[in-house]
Amino acid sequence: MKIVAKKKLWKYLFWLGPFLITVGLTVGLVSEQWGLIPLVFIIAGIIISGLGIIWQSYQTNWWNRRSTQAGTNALVVTLAILAILGLINFLGTRYHLRADLTESQLFTLAPQSRELVSVLAQPVKVWVFDINQNPQDRELLENYQRQSSKFKYEYINPEARPGLAEKFGVKNYGEVYLESGDKRQLVQTINENERLSEIRLTSRLQQLTNLSTAKVYLLQGHGERQLSPGKGAMSQAVQGLGDKNFTTAPLNLAETSKVPQDAAVVIVAGPKRELFQGEVKALQEYLNRGGNLLLMIDPNTDPKLNSLLQEWGVRLDNRLAVDVSGESVVGRGPAAPLVTEYGQHPITKDFGNGNSFYPISRPLEITSVPGVEATPLLRTKPYPSSWAESDLQSEKLEFNADKDLKGPLTLGVALTRRQTPKSTSTPQALPTPSPLPSPTTQGKTSPNSSAKTPQALPLPSPTTQGKTSPNPSAKTPQALPLPSPTTTPSSPPTSQTSTESRLVVLGNSNFATDGLFQQQLNGDVFLNSVTWLSKQDQQPLSIRPKEPKNRRITLTTTQANLLILSSLLVLPLIGLSTAVIIWWKRR
Repeated sequence: MKIVAKKKLWKYLFWLGPFLITVGLTVGLVSEQWGLIPLVFIIAGIIISGLGIIWQSYQTNWWNRRSTQAGTNALVVTLAILAILGLINFLGTRYHLRADLTESQLFTLAPQSRELVSVLAQPVKVWVFDINQNPQDRELLENYQRQSSKFKYEYINPEARPGLAEKFGVKNYGEVYLESGDKRQLVQTINENERLSEIRLTSRLQQLTNLSTAKVYLLQGHGERQLSPGKGAMSQAVQGLGDKNFTTAPLNLAETSKVPQDAAVVIVAGPKRELFQGEVKALQEYLNRGGNLLLMIDPNTDPKLNSLLQEWGVRLDNRLAVDVSGESVVGRGPAAPLVTEYGQHPITKDFGNGNSFYPISRPLEITSVPGVEATPLLRTKPYPSSWAESDLQSEKLEFNADKDLKGPLTLGVALTRRQTPKSTSTPQALPTPSPLPSPTTQGKTSPNSSAKTPQALPLPSPTTQGKTSPNPSAKTPQALPLPSPTTTPSSPPTSQTSTESRLVVLGNSNFATDGLFQQQLNGDVFLNSVTWLSKQDQQPLSIRPKEPKNRRITLTTTQANLLILSSLLVLPLIGLSTAVIIWWKRR
């Protein structure tokens, strides 16, 4: 009897273990504090349960049973699987591992993008002003966000939050902006046909996070548009440049005689008086060393820039651009041409058929020049909607076939020129005497390079700047002191590197003045021109666009009908016939 009572006592003590474990878990879950008390209950319950299991197995030889071993194995395997799944879940929540199995790695960021985002010094946020959230765009933004916790993005409905949309200057659905601190920049406008581009987003991100800013100089001293608020000023345009992360400053070439080295763009906005020949030469030298120039020249003015423009194949027409198509819409008369046709160029490629107008404009004549690539930006409508009027004094504008020019007229043009600067070595550094190079092989920066060193040569006349010098003394090598054959160069010639100069010429400056700058696309024409001239359109990172391989099979109508017939009729008949034959053999 004592042995039976002792067995029952151990049996009751065994059930005390699960009870204590349950008490400990209950205390911890209810109090949400896993302190000493719940841990004591749980540990005591585990010890008692373990001792109970050991005693039971000793008394009944439980471990040697076949069923016990099979059940134990199953329990161990189950616990191992649960532990593995828990570990995988833990690692999955803490570490992200993604595999892109597409052939062209469509869902993987380029190494340049990953490196740029991973080293962000300050938070950056992408604002997408659109109602619909495209899965492809979200996936791209998620990829960026995985690289750094400082990269965020948010979709905004412009109608639900008009204040925020006005803050960014949103004009259309689908506009994507980057914001970092007090800097904001438009990335692109997305739609059904154009999705968010990694190339544009990474390039704009690099520009936004770059601490250096582009310097824009505005020429002054010849009656140009003033920079501070006032009648006919362009203070809003200057403010727009500041919003685009440009630094602006006035420039008087009569005082400095040279364009500063840090000038990303030089703007000449509506000069009323002619420039000095030295100022024109300074602008030519600036372009020859890879500079970028924006010229906005109004009618009835002659800034004496013909020698510079002739090198680029541009001529300013002295007639007035007349457009009667938008007279009733614009409300500014026929002398304010309405432009809805734009060239295929980075400045105007996103304009579509948008409106911009240019009160009191002059047309431009473009001729082909070797080495210069020209793209018309602004074109008026064809005749009889527009023409170039020669009689500027008459109040009644009528087309005269013998004097006037039929439309369409070009009011703006963008030009690029690649060139290789010459060596900067001095004549004394030449190893052997040699005659002067012919005028046709000299760089356009200085048409008479010998005019700077030997005093015997006269300076070129103003009319020959940038052209072949007709002065015979400029061609005779006797005027130059010939170096000794034993003379050694003091320094090696500089290496020749190819540079690109850019020039935008507009036959109007009124469109960028206060009041007109914010109307329609006028401000976009100005800001996009400066942005392109500053070469921000050139991708600083070489990121190749990723395009899926086209593996679609193109079928003719006959092939498609044959495919349908074979899949819906022939193959089912073959299967049915095979089944009938097998049944017939087995019956």
